[in-house]
Amino acid sequence: MLTTLHIENYALIRKTDISFGPGFVAITGETGAGKSIMLGALGLLLGQRADTAVLADKERKCIVEAQFDISGLGLEPIFAEADVDYDDQLILRREILPTGRSRAFAGDTPVQLPFLRSLGAAIIDIHSQHQTLTLADSRFRISLLDTLSTNPSTLNTYQSAYVEYSRLKRDLEELTSTEAQNRREQDYLQFQYDELSAAALVEGEQEPLEQESRLMAHAESVREGLATAATLLDGDGTQAVLSGLRQAKAALDHIAAYHPDAEALLSRLDSTLIELDDINRELQHTAESVSYSPERQQQIDDRLALLYRLQKKHGVDSVESLIVLRDDLDRRLQSIATLDDRIRDLQGQVDKAFSRVQSAADSLTKARRQAGDTLSKGILPTLHELGMPEARFSVSLTDLPDYGPMGHDAVQFLFNANRGGELRDLSKVASGGELSRLMLAVKSMLTSRTLLPTIIFDEIDTGVSGDISVAVGRIMSRMAEKMQVIAITHLPQIAARAAQHLKVYKETDGDRTVSLIRELDASDRVTEVATMLSSDPPTAAALQTAKELMS
Repeated sequence: MLTTLHIENYALIRKTDISFGPGFVAITGETGAGKSIMLGALGLLLGQRADTAVLADKERKCIVEAQFDISGLGLEPIFAEADVDYDDQLILRREILPTGRSRAFAGDTPVQLPFLRSLGAAIIDIHSQHQTLTLADSRFRISLLDTLSTNPSTLNTYQSAYVEYSRLKRDLEELTSTEAQNRREQDYLQFQYDELSAAALVEGEQEPLEQESRLMAHAESVREGLATAATLLDGDGTQAVLSGLRQAKAALDHIAAYHPDAEALLSRLDSTLIELDDINRELQHTAESVSYSPERQQQIDDRLALLYRLQKKHGVDSVESLIVLRDDLDRRLQSIATLDDRIRDLQGQVDKAFSRVQSAADSLTKARRQAGDTLSKGILPTLHELGMPEARFSVSLTDLPDYGPMGHDAVQFLFNANRGGELRDLSKVASGGELSRLMLAVKSMLTSRTLLPTIIFDEIDTGVSGDISVAVGRIMSRMAEKMQVIAITHLPQIAARAAQHLKVYKETDGDRTVSLIRELDASDRVTEVATMLSSDPPTAAALQTAKELMS
């Protein structure tokens, strides 16, 4: 329930504080006084977009703040999801800065506009005369039947089944698309894999082959160099190193006994001879092992050419990378081979999920048909009370081509206000005044089915007069027994029924016009209702009529 509203620097309102009581609250005032300005300010607290055009003083910020009693409405999950502290006495605050920036608070906690919107939908319903067009909106008609349903969990059951079916169906479509793509690529992937597999790749094979290739290319030069080195060490020529060293050793053998240093030199020379003898044998062995084979050269060249070609083709630089690619291709081919089984399994899950959707949709349709009967019968007494004694109303449900988030139903409201007339689509046969009364009848029925604490009617009584306006006031008064009803009205018959009466009026303050609002006491209420009946000042007859209406 809305308990207080503070507005500052908004349009024609310089600063005002309004207190609202429970039950039926009427707001009146001459055209243009600013009655709907209050709703515009309240809309900011419910998440509407802000605009600096509403700033009366462009140098100051606009402030709109309201307090709501939300105890017993079960709104704690909305606060928990937004990580906002819950309090039964909710204070919402919205500020519009001259720079165009906007800030919103729940208590002392900054909040985002989506939080205000979701919260606003649960605590207040602002109904204007233009909202009657929602009777022609398919989602509104569906939601209306679901609200009137005796088993509201039916929609939740269906939507859970539909969400699961949609997820599985999407997974199946993605898997089928992947399978089709893989099938198109399978031949190419198989060719690549076969080529790499046939290459019999061995990790670490490339570097030894490259070394052997270089040796083969220079085998003759290598063999000649080794032979020359061996000859120089121990050949037949006079320059043979080993021969000279052996002669040097023999010479030292003759003098070793006579000179102390000769023995040490002889030992060193002997070690050198041993080492050079070993080197000579290695040179000879290595020279003998170096041979040139055209067949082997061709094998190495062919193998390296294959490795180089595969690496260039696949954009890699090593045999190891080719092996990784080969194994990945093998896994992809194995995955393709098992896709059919996975698709069949998933198709089975989709079929079962669709069966659950169909079953839940049938239950939902049944519940909506029952709610449609309830609406068709329940709305007629109110329509008769609102001056349409011959009105007939019916709800028609037909199947949609496909299942959607709200089910499988297309809902049509059929109406005729005249006896004997054919029931036709509401949007084609109802006048504006009839639509307003229909919507009021619908809202009246919803009062007993919703926890919504506050509803605001913004001149929904346009085009209504006489006995019908009395009936409208009576219906709003009945609604106010179960919720807070705030009616912005120009009809004295409606204002007279209110438990609280607020008047909006304009005054000139210096060089600007401002809107003000005040609560009327019993005496002022009589005068205001009488003025609405006649003129300002009201006549004595109007004053008497006002007293009778209010009694």
